[in-house]
Parts: sequence; C-alpha cells; structure tokens
Amino acid sequence: MGAHHRAFQEASRLKLSVVVPAFNEERLLVATLDSIKAAAQGLGDWNWELVVCDNNSTDRTAEIARAAGAKVVFEPHNQISRARNTGAAAATGEWLLFVDADSTPSRALFEDLREAIDSDRVIGGGSTMAADTNALSVRLALGFWNAVSRSLRWAAGAFVYCETAAFRRVGGFSEELYASEELDLSQRLKRLAREEGREFRILHRHALLTSDSKRHLYSTRELAGFFGRFLLHPSRMLRSAKGCSPWYDGRR
Repeated sequence: MGAHHRAFQEASRLKLSVVVPAFNEERLLVATLDSIKAAAQGLGDWNWELVVCDNNSTDRTAEIARAAGAKVVFEPHNQISRARNTGAAAATGEWLLFVDADSTPSRALFEDLREAIDSDRVIGGGSTMAADTNALSVRLALGFWNAVSRSLRWAAGAFVYCETAAFRRVGGFSEELYASEELDLSQRLKRLAREEGREFRILHRHALLTSDSKRHLYSTRELAGFFGRFLLHPSRMLRSAKGCSPWYDGRR
C-alpha cells in the first residue's frame, strides 16, 4: 500500500471529503471512482477521503464502492438531497465536494478546485459541464446551462464544493426538494458568502465531463412532457419523486 493510499484511508484530519451519491449506478460508478482517484493527484499534498452514499440501490453499487476503497454509507429513502446529506454527515473533511456517480472529473479540474480553496476567498461553488457527445441538442443545452451557471453563480448538482462548516451552517441540501436542490443550496451559500465577504465561484477552465445517458434512456416525447409539466407546476413537481421521475424511476 503506497503512502498516498495510506493517507487517503487513515488521515485523522482531512482537507477534502469527496461525496458520491449513488442509486443503482453499477454501470457507470467504476469509471467515476477511478476518475476521482486519478484526479486527486491534482490535490497535491492534501489528505482526502472518498464517501459513497448507497441510496437504496438494488444492484452492485455498494460492492463496487467498497472495492474502490470508499467509505460506504446507506440512505434508505430515494432522494438525491438526502443521499448527499447522509454522505456529508459521514464525512470528516474540512471541505466537501459532491460529485455525481455518472461524472468523471479531471486532474486539471481538481487543480482548479485546490487553487480556489487555497485562495481563502471562496466559500464554495461549482463547475461548468461538458458531455462526451456530438449531439447538437446536448451541446446547446450545456452551453446554455454553463452561461446561466456562470452569470447567476448556480452550481450544477454533478459538482458542488463548499466549506464543511458553511454547509452545516446553512443546513445542507433541502430535503423538501427532489430536484434543483443544488440551486437552492447555491442561493443560501451565496447569501452566507456576502455576509462573510467571500465568494461562490464557478470553476470554468476545465469543465466536468458528465454522462448524457438520459438522452438515450428517454424519448424526446418523454423529456418534452416532463419539462412541459415542470413549467406548468414547478413547485409541486420538485417536491415529489414522481414529479422528478427521470431521476427516480430507476431507469439506467
């Protein structure tokens, strides 16, 4: 066992906890965890840990996470905000980084993350997004999202980082929401940042690579129907798993 791996497993005072919420993600989780461990070289001499929250999976998600050396915790209620909060409750790092189980961060992105935290000006933030596809619809959607994310300083849920003390102070992710909980957290962290003379920073030099699997799992008609219902009843839909079915129906 190498020195870096021992530090990863045994450090008593950790700088960063990487929290991965996962619901039936056996197909993509190996690549995600491998990419996180490789990207962590960009953290330099920081001690860090990997925490996977198994969100009531019925596949090999927990087994895969343990084999990768992660600390695995269980959350029985299928809800992304609860899974992230349960993972954060088990984390011991001074900073938290939430990475979705279908995303693969790079070493360069982790180097940017370290630079932001080391500046002592940042309370938290997110990253711009990219997908490994030539599909015009996906590229246009991500381009639009990235512009909104940077201008409004909204973190995408696939990559959210923040100081652990600040996360606890604002109450973590809202468990009233089944989607858009990252935008709600962004707003609360931005308010705290203003109070403390700090900033909420969206990293943009090296985008997070994320899966466009939903484009293949759902028809255009299904996705159009979902977004149409969302536009008509956003508050009601965001507060139920049924309303946010693309994230909770188990289709993988």
